[in-house]
Amino acid sequence: MTRSTPVTVLGLGPMGQALAAAFLAHGHPTTVWNRTPEKADALVAAGATRADTVADAVTSADLVIVCVIDYPTVHKIVDPVATRLRGRTLVNLTADSPDSAREMAAWAAGHGIDYLDGSIMSPTVTIDTPAAVLLHSGPEDLYERHRHDLASLGGSHTHLGTDPGRAAAFDVALLDMFWTAMSGLAHGFALARAEGITGAELAPFAAGIAGLLTSGVEDHAKRMDEDRHDGDFSSVASAAAGMAHVIHAAETRGLDTGVLRAAHAAAQRVIDAGNGDDSPSRMTDAMKIPS
Repeated sequence: MTRSTPVTVLGLGPMGQALAAAFLAHGHPTTVWNRTPEKADALVAAGATRADTVADAVTSADLVIVCVIDYPTVHKIVDPVATRLRGRTLVNLTADSPDSAREMAAWAAGHGIDYLDGSIMSPTVTIDTPAAVLLHSGPEDLYERHRHDLASLGGSHTHLGTDPGRAAAFDVALLDMFWTAMSGLAHGFALARAEGITGAELAPFAAGIAGLLTSGVEDHAKRMDEDRHDGDFSSVASAAAGMAHVIHAAETRGLDTGVLRAAHAAAQRVIDAGNGDDSPSRMTDAMKIPS
């Protein structure tokens, strides 16, 4: 599907390059800018226009996409050109915190800039494929105005509401799950190696364990939302005992157990509150640091 809305992309890391390439592929006149100009070479060869300055870049299109490392970097890029952005739409696909997104939206409103916040929940290689997953938050009418243009990035797009911090809130919650799980994956392989087990030997069983986690997501969410934590298939007390076994084995082999000790401490708070027989879903309530 070919589109003609001009688009500017600020930031040409791997994700920014993928975004710009997708817009180009769908017929958008695309202007690009990056602090290291040569990162635009391949895009320029494909038909993009390289802007020498941020000011030139943002005045080239009414739809401006920024995707960099964090919001302080966004501010360094766009604050000096706030007057040039007035009346344009800034779509911020940079990952950061919900509060940072709300602050950015307030800054944009104060300068007469239309603002959408967004989170990209899939890897660079998924952009412009059906596997891309993008979340958006901010004014619904603004999202609808640019929905077809944003669709050039491929995959699914979900507008989560008018709170500009909502996409970032989904982002940090989902990345919390991912990186905590990845830490467990790395730690489990380290513990196996310390016991003389190769990665290849453990991998088929690790995949099974990962599948159990996936299958439990909807059940955990339902129990949490309904505040129903009956221990009909497992209990916090049982989980805590299992964690203690792992901690003992890991520390015996000189491995860091900080992550699992934090999880064990949360389970212990549930037990101390008299809810040790409840489902592990009860641990969601115990994640807040005691005052």
